[in-house]
Parts: sequence; structure tokens; C-alpha cells
Amino acid sequence: MKKTTHKTIRFRAALLGVFLAAAGVASAQTTTVTTTSATSSDGTVSDFNPNVITVRSTTSATPVSYSYSKTTTYVDENGNPVSVETVHSGAPVTVYYTRDGDQMTATRVVVHKTVTSTDDSVPAATTVTKKTTTTTTSSDNP
Repeated sequence: MKKTTHKTIRFRAALLGVFLAAAGVASAQTTTVTTTSATSSDGTVSDFNPNVITVRSTTSATPVSYSYSKTTTYVDENGNPVSVETVHSGAPVTVYYTRDGDQMTATRVVVHKTVTSTDDSVPAATTVTKKTTTTTTSSDNP
């Protein structure tokens, strides 16, 4: 007859605890919440170089710089693609960008027609923020 010691009992109890904890984790649901911000800002291009587009708006004393990439799109007011050469100093634009910490990356640049106006009733530049929250729930239960 085999003798069971306290050490063996504790080992088996610990092993049973590990199995029960693993089963509890496997049956738990996972919820992920992702919030993204799509923001736009109107203004006039003050500088456009290979790394950054800098835009000056009437609502901010300081120009704002946006990085851009090969995936950044450039369109006119009707959404038609335009060449990147249409973005130059003095061009009125709306920059759609994403923010990751302090880094702002232009995803889309809308180049507006140049309008000359001395009318003070022309609206000031605006910034629009749209937030989208996506909730994903998954379960490992059969």
C-alpha cells in the first residue's frame, strides 16, 4: 500500500488549483475598446517640405506641423485626386490627421481654390474632432 504524505497532498492541491485557474482564464471573455480620433484643421500652408506640412490657421497664433507619408492622399474640394505639387506655400487647405501622443500625421489634405477676399465676414478656420469608439467582445467558450 502506498503512503500519501502531506507534501504529496499539497502538490496535488496546487496542481488542481493551476488547472482550475487555466480553465477560468479559457472561459473568460475579452473586451477591447479602441478609441480613434479623426480631426481636421483648416488653414494656409506656410511650409511644405519632404518631412512636414506646416499650416497656419486664423484660430492659432502658432503654425501647426503635420508629418505625412506615402499613404497621405491629396484631393481637391470635390474629392478628386490632385498632385502633391498643388500643395505649396499660401495654398488654403484642410488637413485631416490622426494623433498619436504629440505626433500628428496627415492622412488626407484637401486643397481649396484660392479665394481673395477683403470681407471680414469670411469664417475663421475651424477644427473638427470626430471620435469613434469600437468595442470588440470575444469569448473562448464553445
